[in-house]
Amino acid sequence: MEKLQKHTVRVGPAGWSYRDWKGIVYPPKMPRSIHPLTYLSGFFDTVEVNTTFYAPPNWKHSADWVGKVADNPRFMFTLKLWQRFTHQRDDWPSGEDTQRVLDGLAPLAETGRLGAILVQFPWSFKRTPENRAWLARVIDTFSAHPLAVEIRHVSWNRPEVYEGLAERRVAFCNIDQPLFRDSIAPTAQVTARVGYVRLHGRNYDDWFRDDAKPKDRYNYLYSPGELKPWVEKVEHIRMRADEIFVITNNHYRGQAVVNAFELEAGLGKTGFEIPPHLVDAYPRLEDLIADCRL
Repeated sequence: MEKLQKHTVRVGPAGWSYRDWKGIVYPPKMPRSIHPLTYLSGFFDTVEVNTTFYAPPNWKHSADWVGKVADNPRFMFTLKLWQRFTHQRDDWPSGEDTQRVLDGLAPLAETGRLGAILVQFPWSFKRTPENRAWLARVIDTFSAHPLAVEIRHVSWNRPEVYEGLAERRVAFCNIDQPLFRDSIAPTAQVTARVGYVRLHGRNYDDWFRDDAKPKDRYNYLYSPGELKPWVEKVEHIRMRADEIFVITNNHYRGQAVVNAFELEAGLGKTGFEIPPHLVDAYPRLEDLIADCRL
């Protein structure tokens, strides 16, 4: 029997610009000459760009990001699609809107640094004829680039959905989220050459609270026991996808970075260093460092 090959897994956090990371993820007195993205690229091989959800990517910013990770040839970005295409669906975006997105991400694509565009829909995006047509149109619009679709409502958990994504060579984003009624549960689906996983945390109290801020909603630290099933799922995915991205979105106080290191260790990475100030904030990482030196 032919032995299945394990493919590349890139693990990293969602975003890099958080004030509460100072002194925890980043050194307390990090020189201004060191950009946070450059600093992270010394530890991880991917980061998910979140600012592009709120506005189209800017060409100059994208080119600058490429320069910031130049010392890590393995580094690839994933990028969230502008919310105009996923959340603000009263009417279809203009051709100018589409072109702004495509032009803005061009530096990433042209340098081979674009791993995937994440098309993230809210829980309220249910599987209706109208929404199916909208999703198909988004996919067609950005089909020149690798896409990963995140859909959070259980109505999409159907074989024909996965088959349809596979036919279009679009990745299904496997997620961990607080499970309420009609929330899609953890999966290990592979529908394209790209595999995608996002861990949002399990903050049940604040997930759907109307006045919850992002720092409230994503304030969660996974235990090693909670991460273990995801390590197993990622191992399953890496046997079937060529490029796998595992993104930790529980960003408050650097918890996403802690869990990213732990996932990497669970997936067999050894010999990496962890910032000492992060270990000071999360002493359980001391055991991880000791294990990596064995």
